[in-house]
Amino acid sequence: MLENKVSRRSFLSMVAGVSMLGLAGCSGGDGASGSTGSEGGDLLEQITERGEMTFATEGTWSPWTFHDEDGDLTGFDIEVARAIAAELGVEASFAEGEWDGLLAGLDSGRYDTMANGVSVTEEREEKYDFTDPYAYNTIVVITRRDSDIASMEDLAGKTTANTLGSSYAILAEANGATNTGVDDFNQTIELLEAGRIDATLNDEVVFYDYMAQHPDADLKIAAENDEPTHVAFPLRREEATASLLAAMNEAIATLRENGTLSELSQEFFGIDITEA
Repeated sequence: MLENKVSRRSFLSMVAGVSMLGLAGCSGGDGASGSTGSEGGDLLEQITERGEMTFATEGTWSPWTFHDEDGDLTGFDIEVARAIAAELGVEASFAEGEWDGLLAGLDSGRYDTMANGVSVTEEREEKYDFTDPYAYNTIVVITRRDSDIASMEDLAGKTTANTLGSSYAILAEANGATNTGVDDFNQTIELLEAGRIDATLNDEVVFYDYMAQHPDADLKIAAENDEPTHVAFPLRREEATASLLAAMNEAIATLRENGTLSELSQEFFGIDITEA
């Protein structure tokens, strides 16, 4: 393990009071059926009646959510979402958009939940009800190989790039970096490889996935956070979502017990990140 790491408790304290989202909206995709509605009764009953559960996602963040060579939407989060929907007896549909609009769309009732590696933070828990975790992330600092950054503290005075309102951007800024907002991970890597920023923060598994596809990339992991963050599905905090939350937790427990979560993690990450 690398030294000079930020504890999960310290990190969660850092994110408190920081604005989480922009006001941008999301575009629909992959069969999304539009507004789910935050009113009108029990959300699980609505989902059952329409036979479809709508998940918001980026679709550009491999191996969590991306399009394969045939253009089909897939990834760990996507397949977990499909498995959960199947446990609920419905189909999963997906609405794709940029990160800073996904939770805003959830707030407005356009989507039922979000499948995009959403980290559970104290600030988000004040606003949303989260399912039980289905995965655990290690956040790392990614730099060029010639970088002298060796710890989270070394980000002070450096430049980074991440999507605005993300856990990565908040952690970078909490350690003194100046963050540039981008649309997705691909733009971040372009800036880093071009030398326009000093570092970026993301998941360890995302870094290794990128390196597997780009083995000649002149990049490295320079530092990492000390404890993994919990990944879960967010729901609007209201009476209408209570039964859906219980049903999703039951589905996650079933998928963990029957090995589906572990198998999907091995398929997309090459390791099992579904256990703490």
